[in-house]
Amino acid sequence: MTFTFHDVDPLQDAELLHSWVTHPKASFWMMQDAKLEDVERAYMEIAADAHHHALLGLRDGEPAFLMEKYDPAHRELVGLYEPEPGDVGMHFLVAPTDTPVHGFTRSVITAVMAHLFEDPAALRVVVEPDVRNTAVHALNEAVGFVPEREVQKPEKKALLSFCTRAQFAAATGVAA
Repeated sequence: MTFTFHDVDPLQDAELLHSWVTHPKASFWMMQDAKLEDVERAYMEIAADAHHHALLGLRDGEPAFLMEKYDPAHRELVGLYEPEPGDVGMHFLVAPTDTPVHGFTRSVITAVMAHLFEDPAALRVVVEPDVRNTAVHALNEAVGFVPEREVQKPEKKALLSFCTRAQFAAATGVAA
């Protein structure tokens, strides 16, 4: 299975993303009640933001997941921890499916992490999933994330976790 990434086109990709972010399995994405226009607007704002980027992940050329990367010194975690040079924040969402493939989501997060670490400036990945999202905590740990502490964000109580290149390589065997 081959994964590739391309920038989200907020207008062209909005309908697809809307179907993903409003799906019941995407409850932790917190866009359950979003209208198509809300999704377009949200991703247009991201596209215009120098500190936040959205990428569509393709599996063998077909859309399969969404990845967002952000600078935690400027977005999401401002004031909640002391960012270090080389920190990059990440969110990912796998497309809903009626025919799940065992290990697919783990393959996706591994590809996302490898993609982030392709940038030599990225030294550590930071995530802040909802404390109740135990499935993503397990996935994060599988690729090397180490939970640090809970933080209170405006929209959720989050588990602040970090993963260095070395931790990712040790957990996955993927050179970073």
